[in-house]
Amino acid sequence: MSDLKYPRVLLKLSGEALAGERGFGFDFDTLRSFAHEVKAIAAMGAQIGLVIGGGNIVRGSQISKMGMDRVSADYMGMLGTVINALAFQDVLEKEGLDTRVMTAIRMEEIAEPYIRRRAVRHLEKGRAVIFAAGTGNPYFSTDTAAVLRAIQMKASVIIKATSVDGVYSADPKKDATAKKYDRISYKDVMAGELGVMDQTAITLCKENALPLIVLNIHTPGIVARALRGEPVGTLVS
Repeated sequence: MSDLKYPRVLLKLSGEALAGERGFGFDFDTLRSFAHEVKAIAAMGAQIGLVIGGGNIVRGSQISKMGMDRVSADYMGMLGTVINALAFQDVLEKEGLDTRVMTAIRMEEIAEPYIRRRAVRHLEKGRAVIFAAGTGNPYFSTDTAAVLRAIQMKASVIIKATSVDGVYSADPKKDATAKKYDRISYKDVMAGELGVMDQTAITLCKENALPLIVLNIHTPGIVARALRGEPVGTLVS
């Protein structure tokens, strides 16, 4: 672990990323590709926590706009993250990586309840830990859940793995003149409403001086490079 700038990482994946080009459900080639990335950083000695969104199955904020009660909608979104966690656990274990799923909502038949000390012990023993069901509370995004777990685990860094290669002044898929930042402050992200994470998550990062790296998960080996301290994606600090 001596060559790692960030020895303990919390990796945040969007649910949509698991769907690949399908847009919904799972693309198992994509899952295996992500698993290879996780396995590579585990082989370097990194301790790995993961939070996966649920957008490929159900997004609470969207269905609440369709008229469903927001609390019920958010709980449905949390259950979507549990489904994703179980799917990714299976793929990781087929790659030979010892993995635990811990949920913020108790469901002992399928996963362990989230207990901070137990989670830290899993990390210390070299197990990848997938934190599911968000914070267990409605009105909080999985981005906020990821930052919260990163702080509780005393992670060295949080990596937001996306389909773009960093933070831009505007959406680069819609605006060809968008400028990419190599480094940016939490304050500028909040002031510019750059949509890296929601404001609650960014505020938590800022208050706890937790560095955030935004990168393109589809670039092979990029997470390992980030943990070694190479300048990839965008560093928010």
